[in-house]
Amino acid sequence: MKLNLFWIRVLGIFGILGGLTLFAGDMLFYYDPIIINLWENMGNASDFRIIISGLTALIATWFYLLGLVQIYYALKPTKPVLRNVILICFGAIFTAYGVIHGAFVAIATSAKLATQNDLDINEAIYLASEANNILRLIIYPIFGLLSVLFITQVWKRKTLYPRWIILFFPLIPFLIQSLICNNLSGNIWIIVYGGYLNLILVIFFTASTIALWSRYKEQELKKDPNYVKEIAP
Repeated sequence: MKLNLFWIRVLGIFGILGGLTLFAGDMLFYYDPIIINLWENMGNASDFRIIISGLTALIATWFYLLGLVQIYYALKPTKPVLRNVILICFGAIFTAYGVIHGAFVAIATSAKLATQNDLDINEAIYLASEANNILRLIIYPIFGLLSVLFITQVWKRKTLYPRWIILFFPLIPFLIQSLICNNLSGNIWIIVYGGYLNLILVIFFTASTIALWSRYKEQELKKDPNYVKEIAP
């Protein structure tokens, strides 16, 4: 499919919407204006909030996968094998975002039952939490491989991305998560820490859309014979 500037924008917006949708799902689980304990907040969440939060996992995954087409466009100059590996890694991670968030419904339900029946909340959520952690462990090696390949190809100028996109690639904010969140408190901490992994994808897709928007305009300008004539020696 040939992508014009309109579709580059739209696909980037879908990626951004994926992050915002799942961020909203995080807040439905975690946010409370008074309590800053995430497990307690999940235990106090209404049935409606838990159900809607689970639904956001599916919708956000669809949005993320639509955003993946934008990344495909940016990787067109890359060797096919490397491009396919990078796209598969991105796709696996975007899918995992939805699966892992959906699995949080079990944690929220366990926390809610513990709160309602005056049980130890940490013991109640232990099994669901461990299962969730295992899902995350499976994704980390994929994320590591993606980071090496993506950053290498961008740095070598083998993609349509400028080098500055590396600063907004999820690896950088992921590595400084503790540095950022440890300096926050109260409601701001809940918002940033609770939705951090989706916020970094909002940032990435925003940067990706801006970068490709500018690159597309540059390429179209270079097709103009007058432009070529002006810069020719």
